[in-house]
Amino acid sequence: MKDGILAYGQNGEAIRPEQGYPLRLILPGFQGNMHIKWLRRLEISDKPYMTREETSKYTDLMGDGKARQFTFVMDAKSVITFPSGEMKLPGPGFYEVSGLAWSGNGTVARVDVSADGGASWGIASLQDPVQPVSTTRFRFPWFWDGQPAVLQSRCTDETGYLQPTLKQLVDLRGLNGPFGSIYHLNAIQSWAVAADGSISNVHA
Repeated sequence: MKDGILAYGQNGEAIRPEQGYPLRLILPGFQGNMHIKWLRRLEISDKPYMTREETSKYTDLMGDGKARQFTFVMDAKSVITFPSGEMKLPGPGFYEVSGLAWSGNGTVARVDVSADGGASWGIASLQDPVQPVSTTRFRFPWFWDGQPAVLQSRCTDETGYLQPTLKQLVDLRGLNGPFGSIYHLNAIQSWAVAADGSISNVHA
């Protein structure tokens, strides 16, 4: 409740209908289903309402058959936005890999970038300001030699939580997790760079 915002405007104008006009609830660090659009009223309760979004969508069936319930806080995640899917690099040379990282559990402490599918990692630079439960920009210098490559980023937040690989998530949650739901899929994103410079999404 200390970070909650009732948003009526953005960038000097009223929020748009697709953004929730006339009023939208913003809860930094929480999953998108908590950011209620077209807000008309608030009801305060001391117990869960057990709505569809609280139960069927934000409950994670784990690999051992048990379930996590009310998983609203976003785990640490990062994604490379340049270069990324459907872009094309003009040729070998120096590039600045860049992207965004965030965590609902606090501040982004570190972002690592790999150009070889996770075999080796380098530390990216974080761009100020780095604030709790906010997106943080990162940058990483990379020289592309023209050979196929797989770009990845991984985020570590201030709690020490490290963004997992897809295999690690499957091992934890079973096949009902990432493959059955996109709600808590915070696995490392992989972009394949082909020899012609084209970028595509791959599972690595």
